[in-house]
Amino acid sequence: MSVAHTVVTVVAAVMAGFSAYSVFARAEWVVKPMADYGVPASWMPWLGAAKAAGAVGLLVGLAVPAVGVAAAIGLALYFAGAVVTVVRARWFSHVPFPLVYAAPVVAALVLS
Repeated sequence: MSVAHTVVTVVAAVMAGFSAYSVFARAEWVVKPMADYGVPASWMPWLGAAKAAGAVGLLVGLAVPAVGVAAAIGLALYFAGAVVTVVRARWFSHVPFPLVYAAPVVAALVLS
């Protein structure tokens, strides 16, 4: 395992964990756009749990590579779904936000 992989994986896990915390804390800058995109408020705990599980999985993946790969694939799919949700809501200016979170996850997957 390279130093680059470790650093990128930790950055991806911290970013996904922060994103999960923001959902759990119901930060207005997260809740309002999601409502604008048509995401039901009842989905918030599940979406936060998915991000949190992905963040933990990335860190566990440093010791058990298969878990890290599965977590990275799951988070990449999650953020791809976020991009689709934003595009379907026609908020094209918001597309970069999920991509910022997806980039280190995809980089960690490529480096694994």
